Amino acid sequence: NHSELMPQQSILITGVHGLVGSSVYRHLIEKSDLYKVYGLDSSRQRSERVHASEAADIPESHFVLADLSDRRVLEEAFHGKDTIIHLAGDPNADAPWESILKNNIEASYNLFEAVKQAGVKRVIYASSIHVSFGYFCNVEPYKSIRIGNYNEASEAIERIGISDPVWPVNLYGSSKVFGETLARMYSSTSDMSCICIRMGGVHSMDKVPKPVLPNACTRNDMARLIECCIQASDTLDFEIIYGLSNSDYRWVDIEHTQNAVGYTPQDTIKLED
Repeated sequence: NHSELMPQQSILITGVHGLVGSSVYRHLIEKSDLYKVYGLDSSRQRSERVHASEAADIPESHFVLADLSDRRVLEEAFHGKDTIIHLAGDPNADAPWESILKNNIEASYNLFEAVKQAGVKRVIYASSIHVSFGYFCNVEPYKSIRIGNYNEASEAIERIGISDPVWPVNLYGSSKVFGETLARMYSSTSDMSCICIRMGGVHSMDKVPKPVLPNACTRNDMARLIECCIQASDTLDFEIIYGLSNSDYRWVDIEHTQNAVGYTPQDTIKLED
């Protein structure tokens, strides 16, 4: 049995009480032969975006109560870990600059610097499909998809991929671009492997609002994608991938995601008539 020969990997999830964090935590602890899973969050309570049945039940021995402003605390928490899954931050696309600066920009810098000092091998960084929303808001056929005018969008949508220039339309998206460039810098100047996931919208209990359908990812697919990133080859230094489930009007490329980390969505999000 291959898994018996593999040592357990030590994984720490920041923002573990958020929606994606809870889903990933619950997915990974099912595989206790493969993973020792730790969580870090600025609160012991689940996020208000998380339904009671989705909450992560983390033993105190595996939980760190901290925000991302204290690099010394982070270094201590990261020491001896194999992979940090960085999901903490302000998830609100309309968040004001003060919150973006503190929670998404300064916090990400602190995180990467602490990872480097602690000698962690891999960071999985939660970027966002928002880094490409300029296409969705301004260019056809993506614009028709955004307003739900699906008949105007041809079947053969030319999908936006990672070689297309980033085009955020809000400070949140811009902060995620900054996080991707930090990941690129640290992977180039240290032994750290960094994978940035441009995440689609994940929703509590997978209740996806209609306007989000073309951008959505189920909790199951996102947890599986993150596990694919944990398992990705040690030789992978730096990668950017989109993380979505399948849908008829998906407008970004996840074929590259399959090539890079071996992820294929199991779920298809359908338009309800």
